[in-house]
Amino acid sequence: MIERLWTVYLSGEIHTDWREQIEEGAKNAGLPVEFVSPVTIHQDSDDCGVAILGEAPSDFWKDQMGSRMNAIRTRTLIEEADIAVIRFGDKYRQWNAAFDAGFCAAMGTPYITLHDEAVNHALKEVDGAAQAVASDPAQVVKILKYVITGQLDRT
Repeated sequence: MIERLWTVYLSGEIHTDWREQIEEGAKNAGLPVEFVSPVTIHQDSDDCGVAILGEAPSDFWKDQMGSRMNAIRTRTLIEEADIAVIRFGDKYRQWNAAFDAGFCAAMGTPYITLHDEAVNHALKEVDGAAQAVASDPAQVVKILKYVITGQLDRT
């Protein structure tokens, strides 16, 4: 029997190694998972529009050009994902992550939020639409293992 390959979209903050922790945990668990993400190099994400299409008349239009170009990748990957993991850090407001969560909810793409308890109140609506709320990457790996294999990791 051929094992199904799951696609997991990793959205959210880019300043910590949470993506690597989840990827390593899934690899160690032997999960059949492919991970995809938005562009995580902040400068590239901000500058892609003007770097490719030329200068913008204002910062507003620079942001519009870049965000629209990035949306091609984001929308496509979320639409094709089996599950999304959306990470909210405590240092920066991740409006793009909140948008991704809303897009997942609208598209019917199941998602897991990942954040510290300190932001529970601020994210109550986002968490309310999520299929699971985790507080550390190890919990996300356990969720993925259970969902993908049906095996409960009690450790």
